Amino acid sequence: MENHQQDRSIISDQIKVNGNLTPLTLTTEGKLQWTTEEGQQSLTVEKEVLGFIIQGSKIIIKAVTEKRDGICIFGSAGGGALVRKNFVFEPLSDESLHLWCQHLHDYINSLGRPKRLFILVNPFGGKKSALKIFFDVVKPLLEDAEVQFTVQETKYQLHAKEVVSTMDLSKYDGIVCVSGDGILVEVVNGLLEREDWNVAIKMPLGMVPAGTGNGMVKSTLDSAGEPCTTSNAVVAIIRGHKCSLDVATILQGDTKFFSVLMLAWGLVADIDIESEKYRWMGSARLDFYGLQRMLSLRQYSGRISFVPAPGFEAYGEPTRYNGEFAAHIVQSWPPEQPVFRLNNTVTRDLMLT
Repeated sequence: MENHQQDRSIISDQIKVNGNLTPLTLTTEGKLQWTTEEGQQSLTVEKEVLGFIIQGSKIIIKAVTEKRDGICIFGSAGGGALVRKNFVFEPLSDESLHLWCQHLHDYINSLGRPKRLFILVNPFGGKKSALKIFFDVVKPLLEDAEVQFTVQETKYQLHAKEVVSTMDLSKYDGIVCVSGDGILVEVVNGLLEREDWNVAIKMPLGMVPAGTGNGMVKSTLDSAGEPCTTSNAVVAIIRGHKCSLDVATILQGDTKFFSVLMLAWGLVADIDIESEKYRWMGSARLDFYGLQRMLSLRQYSGRISFVPAPGFEAYGEPTRYNGEFAAHIVQSWPPEQPVFRLNNTVTRDLMLT
């Protein structure tokens, strides 16, 4: 058995891998490398290894691999559907077993993965398949990764918002929504309405697609070059990678709410809201009601006021915020948040009819 750094390995030893004796190496880059009759094989700990368990003298590696055209591929660059797969490592001595377990444990812990998650499952969204997705996909992957979790089914509209507005966030490393985009919006609004909102909003949020609209998880996975599947979404959560999310504050009369995905007005908003009566149709309700609305179009009139970006000052008609409107904005703003002074701000208007 060897522990040396000059060849960039953490540990290297003769070990049985899936029953075949071979040199096995864990590199400083986090790759498990060994040789088979087909050639050199490898697993990337950060990307493919979820966790491991000990069974007697064996280490069972819980991993995910890509499946393309019915063939499982590991050590690849990404882009395929993920499937769970076990690899059996059998060290030849108790000392070797102990060292391998210690090094694997230390490396996985160094990745900063979440250990405790609060999971919201919306059983009414989309095709009403969120519970099945949780038990068939989410739960097995989290258990393989040894992630502890608490599950809460949402019972009614805004239930998720109520839950996160009062829950003890210190018990968890993240909140996961097994749902569509609606529950995510509820969670963000619940976090921002807490007294400790400036701390609460730092809580990492994860999405598993199980609703009518899954735009947020689709956008997030697409930016990482991954297909939008439930298994890819769960594995992304397990890996613990984070990215910042812009939040918009919306004031509509005396109502204030927060948006994280999109704002819609007119036809698109009507389709989204009014198609709720066809929720039993699943995602097809949007297409069905959208066709209805297009066959009976309404007229929408409005005005968009904006601060022009450099080079676009000629677009629209010039206008200026008055003091009364600016004062309303400031009064509606949450305490301790940055206040944008709009008095005498020169803007441009676009009239919509």
